[in-house]
Parts: sequence; structure tokens; C-alpha cells
Amino acid sequence: MAEDRTGQVAVLFISERTGDDPEGYAEAAAQMDTLAAQQPGYRGVDHVGNGEGQAITISYWADEASAVAWRKHPEHAETREKGRGRWYKWYMLHVAEIGRSYNWARP
Repeated sequence: MAEDRTGQVAVLFISERTGDDPEGYAEAAAQMDTLAAQQPGYRGVDHVGNGEGQAITISYWADEASAVAWRKHPEHAETREKGRGRWYKWYMLHVAEIGRSYNWARP
């Protein structure tokens, strides 16, 4: 179960993929997951998707500066451009500070 995320910055990436080059996409996604986890201020990620290529990925950061640093990371920027040219039909990105965070789990 996720930790309390109060005060963290959440980057919501909502997308639809083209379906082109699924192997290349999977490899790039795995590389970005690994790279993001190594960045200062990284606090975790949640991801959901459906069988039609639509997905929501939420990455969590200690603060706005950490989230901006990730956006500017050269390897991330290069992969983002590949995504625009090859893997995505569209995407939206929203950045928000988490004011409250709650958890619940079935006993």
C-alpha cells in the first residue's frame, strides 16, 4: 500500500498510445522507471492502463524542484520526443501538490 503522500508533488500523465513499436515502448518505459527512481526527490509511481492503450501514470516527488528536474533530465527529454513521434497519439500532463492523503486496506 502507498505511503502518506501529503505535501508531495504529483505529476499525472494521461495518455493514449499508437500501438506502434510495443517492444520499443516497453523497453523505454522500463528504462524511464529505473532512471526516475534514481532521481533526487523521487517518491514513487502508480500506473493503470487498459487494453486499448489508454493509461494514467502518476509519479510522486518531494517538491516542485524535483519534478521539474525530472522533466529536464536529458534522457527523459530524449525519450519524451521519441514518444511524441512514435508511441503516443496524445497525452495530457497535470502537476498538483497533494493536500491530503489517505489509505485503506481490507483486513
